[in-house]
Amino acid sequence: MLISKKRIGLILGPLSFVYILFFFHPEGLNAAANAILASTVWIAIWWITEALHIAVTALLPIVLFPLSGGLGLDATTATYGHKYIFLFIGGFMIAIAIEKWNLHRRIALSIINVVGTNVVNIILGFMIATAFLSMWISNTATAVMILPIGMAIVKQLMDNPKTVEDENLIFGKALMLAIAYSCSIGGMATLIGTPPNLVLAGVVQKSMGVEITFAQWFMFAFPFTVILLIISWLYLTRIAFKFKQKEFPGGSEEIKKQLKALGKMSKEEKVVLVVFICTALAWTTRSFLIKQFIPAIDDTIIAVFFSLILFILPSTKKHENILLWQDAIKLPWGILLLYGGGMALALGFETSGLALWIGQHLVILETVPFILLLLVLIAVVNFLTEITSNLATTAMLLPVLVSLAPSIGLHPYYLMISATVAASCAFMLPVATPPNAVVFGSGYLDIEDMVKKGVWMNLISIILLTILVCVLLPVVWDLS
Repeated sequence: MLISKKRIGLILGPLSFVYILFFFHPEGLNAAANAILASTVWIAIWWITEALHIAVTALLPIVLFPLSGGLGLDATTATYGHKYIFLFIGGFMIAIAIEKWNLHRRIALSIINVVGTNVVNIILGFMIATAFLSMWISNTATAVMILPIGMAIVKQLMDNPKTVEDENLIFGKALMLAIAYSCSIGGMATLIGTPPNLVLAGVVQKSMGVEITFAQWFMFAFPFTVILLIISWLYLTRIAFKFKQKEFPGGSEEIKKQLKALGKMSKEEKVVLVVFICTALAWTTRSFLIKQFIPAIDDTIIAVFFSLILFILPSTKKHENILLWQDAIKLPWGILLLYGGGMALALGFETSGLALWIGQHLVILETVPFILLLLVLIAVVNFLTEITSNLATTAMLLPVLVSLAPSIGLHPYYLMISATVAASCAFMLPVATPPNAVVFGSGYLDIEDMVKKGVWMNLISIILLTILVCVLLPVVWDLS
């Protein structure tokens, strides 16, 4: 019988739980905190080794917390119905409608069509379209949707007799990496763009009683997204790859052909586009405009309201609306469970006193220079998420960081936001993120391509994020 990482994790998880629960009793750690620590170690081991699917492992707190005495059943299960889960559901419903009526494809092709036929500009067009869609639609769905368009463009170059030898191969590699990078970069810009962002918002609200609004997050993360997207485009087209043939023979025709094949914009596309724009505007203006007239308004209410509108508005198909209940089957239920598990951990850390105990034992870090601490944290999380789920990583780390920060004299946002954004900056391995895996499956890339080009993207993102956290974060949240 082969001894695999999964088998080791499957056994090591419960063994660690038993050892910590019954034999690990350090000074100052009460019984409830000890139970939460034991449960967290079991969950962390199963998440890291993927002994079971990470969403299945996220259900463990419902069993372990009450039975071990860490947290009551009612309190534990309540976290799986956290308001941010419904924000996610509303956002995903709108994304499903965008995909159902092919609006995402029209948006992508239109953006690419605008930038022209220069090889470098085509890559920029793909990156802008991919990043924009990733802000609202799941990174995986965006990658799956954009990839066929990208492969059609590469094939157009391959079949054209005017193409310089091997140019199609170089362009194919650059374009595939551009799509993967843009999915991850775009997802960071909005609160719903990638799951770790919402985990952060949930942990902050649960532990600190403070809300991170859609607009606040956008003000911090969007500049980071834009700068990193531009740097990654320049890196891919000027340094990582050299193009002998700047003008793309037949590229414009291929884009126009695909746009023409979509036909005129349907009534359904127009309806979904209007709802999408209204949702985005409501999210961004809620805190400083809409709240003046509707004090109880919330990002979650906005998401659910507009998703309900899509179920009400009729389509041109007989007896059909824009969204039907069977469309909701496509909701990523695994991510919702994983998010609930992360919230359960955060609540367990806070109520049991485990967060305080950890914070008291990490005061030694107070002597480490702030910039060095930030750089090391971002780098560790960045490379850790190359081999672990970024959602599981943030769910494990954030409850620890929220207690660590005050004990070393820092506002928790510095550490928590750094770790959250760093978790989305994994560019090296196919297993690091679903978009990386999707483009790796195109056949244009091998592991060496991804590692050699991606390691520099990792390093660039680490330095850029460290700078922006120091400069921009205290301005957005007034931490001075």
